[in-house]
Amino acid sequence: MKSMCFFSRQRMPEEVPLPAFVSAIIVAAGQSTRMGGEISKQFLLIDGVPVIVRTLKAFELAGSVHEIVIAAREEDIPQMYALVQDYEITKVKQIVTGGETRQESVFHAIAQTDEQADFLAIHDGARPLVRPQEIDQVVEAAVEHGAAALGVPVKDTIKRIDENGKILETPERSALWAVQTPQVFSRTLYLRAVEQAGETAANLTDDCQLIERTGDPVYLVQGAYSNLKITTPEDVYAAEGILKSTEDFYA
Repeated sequence: MKSMCFFSRQRMPEEVPLPAFVSAIIVAAGQSTRMGGEISKQFLLIDGVPVIVRTLKAFELAGSVHEIVIAAREEDIPQMYALVQDYEITKVKQIVTGGETRQESVFHAIAQTDEQADFLAIHDGARPLVRPQEIDQVVEAAVEHGAAALGVPVKDTIKRIDENGKILETPERSALWAVQTPQVFSRTLYLRAVEQAGETAANLTDDCQLIERTGDPVYLVQGAYSNLKITTPEDVYAAEGILKSTEDFYA
């Protein structure tokens, strides 16, 4: 069985029993080196609202999410707590100091989640345009299958190259998807995968990889191209353009 499968919205059952408790892990501990400025990208304004606030608001409004734990840089934590209070984000349980790598930050946050949480929804703090309904849809898929993530079909032709830039092959585009977040997993499945991965788990850049390594399937739910990650200054302009072109956002 392939470890990555496509979960069509059209094939989703009308009623899937939701888990008793879903904890959202918001990873916001990156160094923002590609932004080229001193300010953390989590605090950049997108149409007047900080990036992290837009992200948190989506999870605040998602009916499937019960609590939020944020992993942030230590120096950003006081400002982040202030924003949580100012914008009345009631689901935030705690903000913890992130680790040296993304995965270490995730592990730090998971350690502070409620013990009754049976599903973990892991999301990049710098993806402020995710919609609450997309969060609920991927949680629903994870409840049915154990592991699911948002994703979109790639638009561009992809080339695999060697260290000198020489093209080695052109993968079939129709089979390629760009994986987004949130990525949602059964807590039991995720922790078992972490244990099996051992020390190599800390160096992975994508949580789905942990589950794929165990041979368990991960299903993709088609998301939206607007769910971009703020990585460069150009991404800020793109996000603002998306907000101005649609009213389908909440903040």
